Amino acid sequence: ECPLCLLPQPPEAFPSLASCSHRSCWGCLQRYLCLAVSESRVPVACPHCPAALHPSDVHRLLPEPALRDKYEEFLLRRLLVADPGTRWCPAPDCSYAVFAHGCAECPRLTCGREGCGTEFCYHCRQPWHPEGPCAAVPAAPSLATPTAQLAQPEESAHGEALARAEAEDIKVCPRCSAFIMKINDGSCNRMNCTVCGCLFCWLCLREISDVHFLSPSGCTFWGKRPWSRTRRILWQLGMVLGAPMVISLAAGVAIPVITIGIPIYMGRKVLAGGPGSRRSSLSGCQQCLSVTSSVLLSLFVSPIITALTVGVGVPLVLTYVYGTVVLSLCR
Repeated sequence: ECPLCLLPQPPEAFPSLASCSHRSCWGCLQRYLCLAVSESRVPVACPHCPAALHPSDVHRLLPEPALRDKYEEFLLRRLLVADPGTRWCPAPDCSYAVFAHGCAECPRLTCGREGCGTEFCYHCRQPWHPEGPCAAVPAAPSLATPTAQLAQPEESAHGEALARAEAEDIKVCPRCSAFIMKINDGSCNRMNCTVCGCLFCWLCLREISDVHFLSPSGCTFWGKRPWSRTRRILWQLGMVLGAPMVISLAAGVAIPVITIGIPIYMGRKVLAGGPGSRRSSLSGCQQCLSVTSSVLLSLFVSPIITALTVGVGVPLVLTYVYGTVVLSLCR
């Protein structure tokens, strides 16, 4: 039975994959690949696990040559977008990549595609401008407002409000400038570009790490917009002033909970047993000895776990509060 369409299939209808051992029927895999490539979700992951499908399997399963060419193009574009020295020709309908490593001092680039030959600037990536310096590149929000750019001055207030609402739902990837749409309803602001794989914040449109939403930047994991400067400063001041009390309270609760909770948990676990346990075959004396030994061992181990938790966690929190947060306040 195919796990995707839930229909019984003969064994030969399940192609083997080089990336993993999961199996699905030909029809389901082909439809899945067609949809993934059409949405530029390349490399394509297995429908059952995060493993990327091998290109040979993708070529074998994709039914149309045009989709295979598109798959190869997306793979190449994703590789080139991750290269900081690659520049894309700004001419309409060109999308030709120029390898421009070491061209910062001589920024005049020429597109090498036959019939194009467009000259453009290495720094601002706009058509070549020999008369003066690079023009200011529009900020990301203006790039992400196609509806607002099309709006005419004579539009009604309702039309302008609708344009702004639609503009908030469409932004650009900070790395490859691909348009990305997200309903601005306060849901998760951790975005992943399907074109170049860039991980960025929807609120500030900057490439981020996993600790971005823990930093005092004003961006929150959930929310429609960053915190205001006043709210951010008040929150940081509250963290600096209240950190000793909160840490003391948390440590005062964590120490007895860990020290006493682990022996109690282990005793109950051993006493209850689990599926396939041999508790029922043990005598009462043996059960009592087993529970007692586990509790005594836990009493010996729990202070070590408590000391490690408090000894590592408290300095890390103090370093963050009186290091990162204080530096942010000083700025």
